[in-house]
Amino acid sequence: MRKCLNCSEVIEGRSDKKYCSSYCKSTYHNVQNQNKPDRIFTRIDKQLKLNRIILKSFNKGGKSIVRKSKLVKEGFDPNFFTHYWKNQKGAVYLFCYEFGFLHKREKEIDKYVLVDWQDYMSQD
Repeated sequence: MRKCLNCSEVIEGRSDKKYCSSYCKSTYHNVQNQNKPDRIFTRIDKQLKLNRIILKSFNKGGKSIVRKSKLVKEGFDPNFFTHYWKNQKGAVYLFCYEFGFLHKREKEIDKYVLVDWQDYMSQD
């Protein structure tokens, strides 16, 4: 008699079945993965998603200027970005998916110009 690896209920069905339901299978694997250290891919993915959320929340109108310290306080890390775009003046905007930022220093204060990705940015 085979028993579910997650809840120890009797398993019916195929002879190679290890779990009584898809819920038990998912639960078992989630518990197993919680005990493993984060892989580098997982850490990078989490930071990119957090950066995107932060940029989106501070840029409601399509373009804004925000102090760097405000973004960093929320958990923003400018070293994590998905791609970049260089404008005609040579300024390089870094992007987290569709939300971009450009570092500026004005009157000894570090700031970011936040922008949304535009169709014209795709043109070479």
